[in-house]
Amino acid sequence: MSCKDRERLPENAEFVKLDKTTLALTIEADSLEVPWDLQYDTHRNAIVFTEIAGSIKRLDLKTQQIDTLIQLTDVYHKRTLGLLGMALYQPKNEQAYLFISYTSLRQGSIYSNLVRYEYAEDGQPINPKVLLQIPGSTGHNGSRIIISQDSKIIWATGDAASDTFAQDSTAMNGKILRLNIDGSIPYDNPIPKSYIYAWGFRNMQGLTQASSGKIYASEHGDAIEDEVNWIQPLRNYGWPQIEGMHDTDQELILARKSPRTEPIRSWTPVIAPAGLAYYGHTEIPEWNNTLLLTTLKSQSLRILKLSTDGTQIIDEQILFADYLGRLRSVLVVPNGDVYFSTSNRDWNPQPGFPRDKDDVIYRLRPTEKVAKSPIFPTKPDTKLAKTGKELYKAYCESCHKEKGEGVPSSFPPLSKSAMVNGPEKPLLKALLNGLSAQQINGIKYEGAMPSFGFLKNEEIASIATYIRTQFGNQASAVQATTVQSNR
Repeated sequence: MSCKDRERLPENAEFVKLDKTTLALTIEADSLEVPWDLQYDTHRNAIVFTEIAGSIKRLDLKTQQIDTLIQLTDVYHKRTLGLLGMALYQPKNEQAYLFISYTSLRQGSIYSNLVRYEYAEDGQPINPKVLLQIPGSTGHNGSRIIISQDSKIIWATGDAASDTFAQDSTAMNGKILRLNIDGSIPYDNPIPKSYIYAWGFRNMQGLTQASSGKIYASEHGDAIEDEVNWIQPLRNYGWPQIEGMHDTDQELILARKSPRTEPIRSWTPVIAPAGLAYYGHTEIPEWNNTLLLTTLKSQSLRILKLSTDGTQIIDEQILFADYLGRLRSVLVVPNGDVYFSTSNRDWNPQPGFPRDKDDVIYRLRPTEKVAKSPIFPTKPDTKLAKTGKELYKAYCESCHKEKGEGVPSSFPPLSKSAMVNGPEKPLLKALLNGLSAQQINGIKYEGAMPSFGFLKNEEIASIATYIRTQFGNQASAVQATTVQSNR
């Protein structure tokens, strides 16, 4: 592509200024319905993408025309469930395949399905074949897929909201699974006659392979310790006994008895990491040998610089925080351009979203143009939340919302809540111990609340006091001594 072609930018283009490179941010597709995964079609210079409700579509990168390839009829879509991960495999002079992961519902039970389609010469998915079906749940279905450099299917599965699956050697949930292209078990898998490659995961939503061959995954923690892991065979990554780094006495004792592998990066408060892509190009030299990570809660694109050997993350920069909304998937195409998608029409939109033309697929590309009012990367904020308002924003707001209104059918409102305005004990018990699905005033809320017992008594008291005195609530303040007495 000539420099002249690269400079034909729309009037609404925005710009990102790195140390030496300026990037143009452009909208390549809009008015989409939660595009969950993006894959590059090398034969057509196009992006094939899934929409969570069950559509597989293709975006022509030259004309920006979008065509629907197939509409799946057995996808069960609710909240985070639906048509999720995808991988497009196009080997030279061989049959091409499209692999998808989606949830289905049969006789009251939810399943996660790994399905292979032949990707015909005309670009249509045909002849579906179910390669693997495992238990699913109302959340934690993971579901990213990649095809490794040695032509194996790598499937990242969620723990299906189970306390036992991730550490159960007979269960396929909470695992990195490795399959042959035909769905059989590779002869060289680390556990003979087993799909399991690595285990001990909660809910992975990002998966990528670097040019070195190293595989990386991003994982949602519970209330703390979102992770990026370097995936190695026969490794146990700890969940649910260990979250993130081995930094409590109990975790250290367990890790000494039964070896566990730490993440190469973790975040507390959590950022809700989603799509992950390796950038190994010189077109954006500042990003060469980095992991690009999209996030949902912190609504950002993270640039994670890898060490030369790829075993550590040595630097982190943040783009678009709270600007474009929830970001779900990211893709690097062969010419070094970066595409990523928003997730603003999903079950948990953040304040100000969705906008009129959400959801969107964006492109980042180097440009020679002089940028006016460019966007600059920032560094992670190391300031610790202290006030009740800051703690609420860090730990509670993404679910219960800025004004305590909650999310219908998922998270109950805190505004004028009987539990909040009544005696202190029920609220403190919920903060300290967490809650599973509950029914309030005849309404069932499916979202689980994690335990925040790791916070100090003073911090729990600050959050509880903030909740009890905001959102139209008029309850009394909570003291740290009262928190201690309820532990």
